[in-house]
Amino acid sequence: MHVLVATDGQLDAAAVAKFSAPLAGAGGMVTVLTVIEVPRALLQDLQDHFSDQQPPMLYMTDSETVTAGAPEKPRSWPGDDAIIEQYLDSKRQDICEPVVAVLENAGVNASSKVVEGSADKGILSIAAELDVDLIIIGSHGTGFFEGLLGSTGTKVTRLAKRPVLVLRDGSDARA
Repeated sequence: MHVLVATDGQLDAAAVAKFSAPLAGAGGMVTVLTVIEVPRALLQDLQDHFSDQQPPMLYMTDSETVTAGAPEKPRSWPGDDAIIEQYLDSKRQDICEPVVAVLENAGVNASSKVVEGSADKGILSIAAELDVDLIIIGSHGTGFFEGLLGSTGTKVTRLAKRPVLVLRDGSDARA
């Protein structure tokens, strides 16, 4: 069985191992996923804000010069993609890898993945892409709406085309 564990870093790794290891079973797989919503939107906002300053600046490649009075605003700034990839990888290491380590210590085949975008859409997209058998998500998220489930948990449980296990332990584990 292939299990997808969606976390924002607040999910208790021991609780994940306790529930996902038996579900994945021998030869199964657990993929730990985090979805980061901010980087490109933030960069776009910064570019929009700063490109309106006078005089407009045109940022070229490193081998070219920066010129004032450019007729059009730049499409992207040098290094944006590399910075975003580095940021996403650091989030994968910080958020997913501790959970992967606990799973591997419990004898489970585990890997980690980070994607950029809306949390609910990212979870559902990766679940479909990996053709997972089960999605595990925490009972409360850090979204704007905090109800019985967080807003991401509510959307995922409503829209998923596969079973969803909502994980909540006595220490109020979060995903």
